[in-house]
Amino acid sequence: MDKYAPRNWQPHEKPSLPGSPSTPLHSTPKRLAYAAVGVLVAVTGGLGNSLVVANLPYLQGSLGATTAEMAWLPAAYVMTNVSMNLLLVKFRQQFGLRAFTEVFLVLYALVTFGHLFVNDLNSAVAVRAAHGMVGAALSSLGLYYMVQAFPAKWRLKALVLGLGTSQLALPLARLFSEDLLQIAEWRGLYLFELGMALLSLGCVLLLKLPPGDRFKTFEKLDFLTFAILASGVALLCAVLSLGRIDWWLEADWIGIALAGSIALIIMGLAIEHNRSNPMLMTRWLGSGAMVRLALAVVLIRMVTSEQSTGAVGFMQNLNMSSQQLHSLYVVMLLGSVAGLLISALTIDPKHLLLPLIISLALMATGSVMDSFSNNLTRPENLYFSQFLLAFGSTFFLGPTMVLGTRNVLTNPRNLVSFSVLFGICNNLGGLIGAALLGTFQVVREKFHSSHIVDHLVMADPLVAARVQSGGSAYGSLLADPSLRNLAGIRSLANAATREANVLAYNDVFMLIAVIAVLTMIWISIRALWLMSTTKTVEPTPTGPSSGATSS
Repeated sequence: MDKYAPRNWQPHEKPSLPGSPSTPLHSTPKRLAYAAVGVLVAVTGGLGNSLVVANLPYLQGSLGATTAEMAWLPAAYVMTNVSMNLLLVKFRQQFGLRAFTEVFLVLYALVTFGHLFVNDLNSAVAVRAAHGMVGAALSSLGLYYMVQAFPAKWRLKALVLGLGTSQLALPLARLFSEDLLQIAEWRGLYLFELGMALLSLGCVLLLKLPPGDRFKTFEKLDFLTFAILASGVALLCAVLSLGRIDWWLEADWIGIALAGSIALIIMGLAIEHNRSNPMLMTRWLGSGAMVRLALAVVLIRMVTSEQSTGAVGFMQNLNMSSQQLHSLYVVMLLGSVAGLLISALTIDPKHLLLPLIISLALMATGSVMDSFSNNLTRPENLYFSQFLLAFGSTFFLGPTMVLGTRNVLTNPRNLVSFSVLFGICNNLGGLIGAALLGTFQVVREKFHSSHIVDHLVMADPLVAARVQSGGSAYGSLLADPSLRNLAGIRSLANAATREANVLAYNDVFMLIAVIAVLTMIWISIRALWLMSTTKTVEPTPTGPSSGATSS
């Protein structure tokens, strides 16, 4: 029997898309097992990178690396994660998703195990790159396991839960990563990561997905396109990750890498545009609906950067430790879980733009609340605003995915293109948001700092008194009055820098609110326009039974 020949499926078993597993009926215990494995696999897909992101300063000390060198760790993850989406869909259509995942889970486990014995930056980057490849497969795998856990009438809810569960990795990592560091220092993180990889591998092997149809999909030109586009996207990720650290206009390599990424991406798209059987449907990707969807996802992802780049950075700037921020991380996790569950319960295929508008409204409200922070702001002051932001960050995901899959269901050839589009927009949206907000914070800090320093003159009695009180704190340590005066000036300079950073973060929060409001207005106008142009076909009276409706 030809392994690529379509099978004779029962109506309820037929795979919804090429490369997806079939959906036979399962007993309740088996459905629960599929749900548990789906959650485990989806969280594992993002948890390793989240553990690193949440503990970059500590890992920087253990690796003896600079800030710029450490930025390559999350950058390597995004590079491979985005790129693998180009091949993953076709791979699972031809060989099956489970085969891909098993191969790369074993590779990921081996690389992580090796890193326990070779503690240097190169091996750390290799682990993150391997994790990026596996993460691309695990996110899809978690989605398919979750679909098996629900009956057909709740399949849309399963899609939302399967897609959103991976977003819980970062708030989870912030909650318990400090305990892992106390157990075995930096090795505690990698031991836990290795354990999650092995546990996921064991569960995938024990509880297999049902089979699906397989098709011969790969062509030789696919690999050329992959090499070109993956290189271009990797360069773009490097620029976005390190641009604000090495600074955009000061490091020559940033301009060279950006030019190279643009050239490579255009070259890859040009090859696909002129192929008779392309891997990426460039004409479909360039349609108005897909461009609008991509822009909406990128803008919303930029807004969701408020938590990682904004609130957490602001608290750390006020010298809040991870232990002091623990309760805030709990609130963020609860908000993310609440957004995910309510999205699954309320998703309606007829009203998919409304959740996007609600998400943006909630995140705009939270950002405006945060924009009134000061140097006395503490984690408990951010509970409500951060809950709103966490809720919105997961509430929009499912409806956005469903919006894009509408055209995929009518034309399965668009599946690869949509998977690539959604993955790139999610990942690059986060990188663009972090780069934009981080750069804006630095620029505004310099502006506020210069403005504050201009008003700090020793002729001002208040300034002189502040310097004197700051120096008096060192009276028992410094006998020389000139040294005490210098210490007082440094203390005042530190206070001025802290205030400048507080004002800069307030500007960042307000910028996020403005982006959220403008995006919300745009989507609202689009929704109103669609409602006004959608014509409802009225039933035509056909005689005496005029009250009957025609189908």
